[in-house]
Amino acid sequence: CRELTYRLVFLASSVQPAELQSGFVNIRDDSEEAILNSFSAQDKDTIEAMRTTAGIYEKLAKAIAPTIYGHEEIKKGILLMLLGGVHKEAKKEGGGDGTKLRGDINCCLVGDPSTAKSNFLKYVCSILPRAVFSSGKASTAAGLTATVSKDEETGEFCIEAGALMLADNGICCIDEFDKMDDKDQVAIHEAMEQQTISIAKAGIQATLNARASILAAANPMDGRYDRRKTLKQNLNLTPAIMSRFDLFFVVLDEQDERTDLAIASHIVSLHQHGSLAHLTQQPDFSTSQLQRYIRYARSLKPALSDAAARQLVQYYAELRRGEQADPGAYRVTVRQLEAMIRLGEARARAELEQTISVAHIKEAKRLLKASIMHVSRDDIDMVGDDDLDDELQAQVERAEQVRREEQAQAAQQQQQQQQQQQ
Repeated sequence: CRELTYRLVFLASSVQPAELQSGFVNIRDDSEEAILNSFSAQDKDTIEAMRTTAGIYEKLAKAIAPTIYGHEEIKKGILLMLLGGVHKEAKKEGGGDGTKLRGDINCCLVGDPSTAKSNFLKYVCSILPRAVFSSGKASTAAGLTATVSKDEETGEFCIEAGALMLADNGICCIDEFDKMDDKDQVAIHEAMEQQTISIAKAGIQATLNARASILAAANPMDGRYDRRKTLKQNLNLTPAIMSRFDLFFVVLDEQDERTDLAIASHIVSLHQHGSLAHLTQQPDFSTSQLQRYIRYARSLKPALSDAAARQLVQYYAELRRGEQADPGAYRVTVRQLEAMIRLGEARARAELEQTISVAHIKEAKRLLKASIMHVSRDDIDMVGDDDLDDELQAQVERAEQVRREEQAQAAQQQQQQQQQQQ
């Protein structure tokens, strides 16, 4: 086995973490003890005061991307993705085989153009020091995972990290996910589930870590989302990729006068004042407070209670029964069960709870079931559809009545002409 060595040397008089220099708070850290020790007593009191606030889950979600109006469900999903689940490993000392279970949550945003999908991705990259932004159309399999190149000076082969490796212990944001080629999508299958990247090129065999959540944004095939089709028919993604996403969010550009006025007022206020101070909907927490709260919450490892475990089994059985009743529905697999567990853990972390309760599992099931409904069938109400059908039926009946009246009138006129001729 060839030993990989690094020949790059940095000479510096002092070293400072990048997140401190840019004002960020690193909400992801490899060491949990380092996270807890980095908080002062005052910071812990502030976080405890935030935890006791009524409706902390909804208020934390509103603090996500405050410049974007609405999209409460998407903000809740991104909050749970930032909090993440608990990474688990079956240790060999306890009789396990060393299997690792991922705790990172993958989300995908699908919808019409101009619905702030890319802005969500940019926001996540702005609050995380270990976040990498990439575009699906301009990225290849090697650019996303890793590639082996030859050093010009030494002539030796070396590994160059891709976007998923650089986002290790962070989030990889991929825009235009549907524009990726099929071979490039296949390359990230391993990274999305096993969270590793295996390379066997030029005599180098290595397994690299890619412990990152993936936040993707995709556009429908026809440019705009067709409500008469399911999400599978609207997206140019393979079932293997879709099953690896824990949550799907469908964003539609609907015409509503009150919503349009609110969005226009929100955007004009941002352009006019350039800050959040004049917005009508002010977030309860600042970005710095949100970062510190999430960083503290990620140090917790909530465990399933007996009642929550029974509820998980029951919910999974219900989803499987729904699949049997509708053979053309979305395939519910064990990945959806694991997704509910991860979402429940993240929901418990949002309240800084050490135990996952039934209420946390219910919220996880609600988000997951909404995603499955979007994938399997059209659950979006067609506004005015019933009225339109009734109107068309009434028009058909009126046309049929007019036709019958014209036929009766023509027959009566013909009968009168015959009587006059006699």
